[in-house]
Amino acid sequence: MADVLDPASISGCQKAAVFLLAMGEDYTSGVFEKMNDQEISDVVFEMSKIKHITPEMLKAVSIDFVEQFEGDTKMIVEGDSFIKSVVSRTMKDKQAKAILEDLEKKKQDKPFIWSRNVNVGTLAAYVEGEHPQTVAMILAHMPAEISSEILMSMPEEKKGDICLRIARLGQISEDVVRDVDRALKMEMSGAVGPGGKAGGLQVLVDIINGVDKSTEDTIMEYVEEDDAEMANEIRNLMFVFEDLTNVDDTAMREVLKKVEGQQLTYALKTATEEMKDKIFSNLSQRAGEMLKDDLEAMGPVRLTEVEEAQQAVVRAAKELEADGTITLGKGKDDVLV
Repeated sequence: MADVLDPASISGCQKAAVFLLAMGEDYTSGVFEKMNDQEISDVVFEMSKIKHITPEMLKAVSIDFVEQFEGDTKMIVEGDSFIKSVVSRTMKDKQAKAILEDLEKKKQDKPFIWSRNVNVGTLAAYVEGEHPQTVAMILAHMPAEISSEILMSMPEEKKGDICLRIARLGQISEDVVRDVDRALKMEMSGAVGPGGKAGGLQVLVDIINGVDKSTEDTIMEYVEEDDAEMANEIRNLMFVFEDLTNVDDTAMREVLKKVEGQQLTYALKTATEEMKDKIFSNLSQRAGEMLKDDLEAMGPVRLTEVEEAQQAVVRAAKELEADGTITLGKGKDDVLV
């Protein structure tokens, strides 16, 4: 559950949740009457995670409605009871029940989310012993950054096959996913939606974006031999560090806010002049000068460290895209008109 949200990084849906909680039940009931079931479901899920509304949060979401919000007292909100009351008053019994049941399902922990808190090397050893199809399903449901590390540790001869299986993975029932999740979690104990997530190309691309160059080359060579058309689709979907030259300046500034200074310095070590110009043009003069000084003072660094830093920048960009803060173009030909 989210205790206090960061006003600088909340999504549009979270802003709506904060605003409606602050406005009260009568106002929210009226708003819900003008929304469809999916919109209501998404908003009430975010509302259920909020326990406090700070003045900073309310100011961030109300900036279009008020010029200033003052005060330093938190509002304590009973999110669950508020939601049940509003939904029940707004909808028919059957519809309200469906919305609230969907909310309870969404509030369950996502399968394999615990993988972020275990030793990846140990986890990879357990996963490797599974059938390739099971490995594909597991990697498709784990956080992409964990799946990337596990994939890099796999034997070279298995990487391509597993990735093809991820790309071709269909919808899997939530019960099956959670059974595998529980079994693997139990084995490791000593050391989100209404159904299980599907695999597919985008899931595979998210994983490939986090692996090293050697693993990427191995995977793409295998996929190219088996399915040249799929390999081409994967390349079109992949978003790499240099693709950031094609995002608009507003989006770039949002990305730079999320990147640590040292990461940015390392990331620019092998960057093109075009990429460097893009970065410097979206930094303040002082920040730009400091970054140039750091680059000039930097000695030789491992290529793997540079690649890791660039991947960190890409991950920050993709997280912002996922929460609706920015839009990433996939290339110069991807123009909105």
